[in-house]
Amino acid sequence: MSLAHTAAEYMLSDALLPDRKGSRLKGLRLELPMDQMIKFVAVGFPLLLMSLAFAQEFSSGSPISCFSPSNFSVRQAAYVDSSCWDSLVHHEQDEAGRYKIKSLWPHKALPYSLLALAMAMYLPVLLWQYAAVPALSSDLLFIISELDKSYNRSIRLVQHMLKIRQKSSDPLVFWDELEKARKERYFEFPLLERYLACKQRSHSLVATYLLRNSLLLLFTSATYLYLGHFHLDVFFQEEFSCSIKAGLLHDETHVPDLITCRLTSLSIFQIVSLSSAAIYTLLVPVIIHNFTRLCQWDKRLLSVYEMLPAFDLLSRKMLGCPINDLNVILLFLRANISELISFSWLSVLCVLKDTTIQKHNIDTVVDFMTLLAGLEPSKPKHLTQQMCDEHP
Repeated sequence: MSLAHTAAEYMLSDALLPDRKGSRLKGLRLELPMDQMIKFVAVGFPLLLMSLAFAQEFSSGSPISCFSPSNFSVRQAAYVDSSCWDSLVHHEQDEAGRYKIKSLWPHKALPYSLLALAMAMYLPVLLWQYAAVPALSSDLLFIISELDKSYNRSIRLVQHMLKIRQKSSDPLVFWDELEKARKERYFEFPLLERYLACKQRSHSLVATYLLRNSLLLLFTSATYLYLGHFHLDVFFQEEFSCSIKAGLLHDETHVPDLITCRLTSLSIFQIVSLSSAAIYTLLVPVIIHNFTRLCQWDKRLLSVYEMLPAFDLLSRKMLGCPINDLNVILLFLRANISELISFSWLSVLCVLKDTTIQKHNIDTVVDFMTLLAGLEPSKPKHLTQQMCDEHP
């Protein structure tokens, strides 16, 4: 008996989780993997295209090439290129012989519009960092700590029950006290459950998360409008007619009215426009997926922790509408599953509980570890029969 008791003590001691030293805040993920991917693509891709546009401008020199008259000197031809790039206006003659002016400024504003796009896409990230991360980090630290502590308390409770059972001379007294403790709910630690239930009535985190993704959709829609309204209008125009007869050159007869120029950077402009539209089109379903996953509970994570005493949000059907802070916290608990040491132990116990023959007597980790320690999870039948014989 002493050997079995020692083996049970060793088994329960090994089941205890080690105390975590140091701050857990450094290891917490305060952004979901999907949100990180969206951030890197939505912010990083415009910056990459901006660097490509600047590199092309610095490597090839002037982004336009004008066909100056043959009697122009080199300096005069350079002046024509500079003047036409500064104005970047296309003069087109209509059927009535009047000139219509069409601005080609999207070519000049391309790198700066990409920079503005990257800054706009980073605004939802800043909103999340300053409005949600401080509260979310404190919630996660408390919940992760309490989940692991609740598991350890359950194991220590089984250790204490084992010691009392070994010291008790009358097994009937032990089982009577044990059933009384279960009836009075002495084994339950409802602080965490009540805290999570309160989070169902809070909506600050979920509102910030929805606002973040709504802003991403809004800025993506604004990008489509910008590309469609401004870029599409000049997308295929490689040549334009430029006028330099202004100021001192207005009355010069040897200066032609219009000079034809060619946009040497048109290919870069087209690549940037098409790739931006394609990338942000691919991001839209991902952003919509962020909305839809808030419409359902992560019941697998909750079902595993149903093994803890006083953690029966599912069995009591306490879960209502999933659009609240608790659902957001569950998503981040899933993302920080490596910080939950108790999750792997409870997952194993859940699998063993489903395969054990006496599954109807096992509800919590206390019941299962009691069984593994050599104690029945409920009063043995022979003791129940003995009590019936003594008190007919």
